[in-house]
Amino acid sequence: MRYKPKLAFLLQLLLLVTLGCQTLSSRLSLAPSTPTPPSPTATFPLPSATATPPPTIALPTPTPSPAFPSTTPTPQDLPLEQQLQIFEELWRIVRDEYLYPDYNGVDWEAIGSEYRQRIRSGLTSEEFYQAMDEMLSRLNDDHSVFLSPQEVAAEEAEFSGNLEYVGVGVLLSAVPERERATIILTFPNSPAAEAGLQAHDSILSIDGQPILDETGAVRTDLLLGEPETTLQAIVQTPGESPRTITLVRRRISGSFPVPYEVLSSPKGKRIGYVLLASLLDSTIDNQVEEALRRMSTPTPLDGLILDNRYNSGGTDPVARGVLSFFTSGRLGYFVNRNQERRWFAVRRRNIAGSASLPLVVLIGPNTVSFGEIISGVLKERRRAYLIGMPTEGNIELLWSYDFADGSRAWIARETFVPVHNPNQDWEKTGIQPDLPIESQWDEVTLATDPAILAALEYLDRR
Repeated sequence: MRYKPKLAFLLQLLLLVTLGCQTLSSRLSLAPSTPTPPSPTATFPLPSATATPPPTIALPTPTPSPAFPSTTPTPQDLPLEQQLQIFEELWRIVRDEYLYPDYNGVDWEAIGSEYRQRIRSGLTSEEFYQAMDEMLSRLNDDHSVFLSPQEVAAEEAEFSGNLEYVGVGVLLSAVPERERATIILTFPNSPAAEAGLQAHDSILSIDGQPILDETGAVRTDLLLGEPETTLQAIVQTPGESPRTITLVRRRISGSFPVPYEVLSSPKGKRIGYVLLASLLDSTIDNQVEEALRRMSTPTPLDGLILDNRYNSGGTDPVARGVLSFFTSGRLGYFVNRNQERRWFAVRRRNIAGSASLPLVVLIGPNTVSFGEIISGVLKERRRAYLIGMPTEGNIELLWSYDFADGSRAWIARETFVPVHNPNQDWEKTGIQPDLPIESQWDEVTLATDPAILAALEYLDRR
């Protein structure tokens, strides 16, 4: 069964939101200054599906996530004629613009006939939107996805940098082999943060029920609820015994956080540590800039660790913004099925010496999308030393197509090619670390993490 990217963002965006629709949190449009190509045409009148250029890249992550609530209701009765119009245009977009002209070996004509008949047999609106997503899943790229109008509204809210949800404020990743969900980060001023929960802690159960369901996904329904309602959680810090805490759900709003702090190396060097779990929120690069300034005041940093191990990717402009602190120039290009290229270039912004600061980037299997591109580019330009485990390869760029009913398709249309090694296919090989070190997030703390300890030792030698 194909992993559903739309259920995955921010690795499970967890428990941050109010109950509502599921959403994709992985792809949004490029900066407004980017020209929008003409709307695709069709042989007969169809709803306009406007192609928006390079949004972001697909981000498969290990655990489904809840969605942001939306005030836009899903139509209860999308007429058959409109369902067929949307289907025909979606099918044609894939036929003409999908990255792989062989459609990954599937018979796209036959798939079109199959789903055309299903629609004519009668589908509710919900069944139709699900069918369109299933049809794209037949491409087996784990990236292309179809969103209902509700999911589109939720997606737009995510990108705005104004999250709003009722919950406890943690970003989780499922660990099925140990029957727990581990905390990647907590949201500032959230119930979880106030209760002392930190990155690397794990949640084992909520109100006596396992935190994971039978498929190994996080039970977000256990953490979400009405404001001021309570829950009891069994949690565990690595190296300690499980303990029970009580949390009160609360409405929280704000941007997706970028945790940072200054570490001390064995030789006493001041090493900055920044955790990047997302590049989706439009405020992320500004937060990284602020982190660099704060960590360098009043004493400059001697090095920096950029933790991309749970970077689920995001948008092109945010990725460029982060890269601009460390490098500049033409870093690669995006190419489509017709071998047409678009350059990926960055203009340097030296923040507190960031342009020359010794840099280590941590990577792993959960580093995807622009998280991979950032890591790979910094390694290729010999700007950073990579520590961790290989990434899995997920660098296809998605373009969005908006339909008249408010639904949206994200279609893999381009892939990234590094400028100095154009024969490398990061989609197939992933990004390889300079120093392979495995670290289980839920079994270590920041102070005992072998990847971070190795990074500190490396920076001591610089």
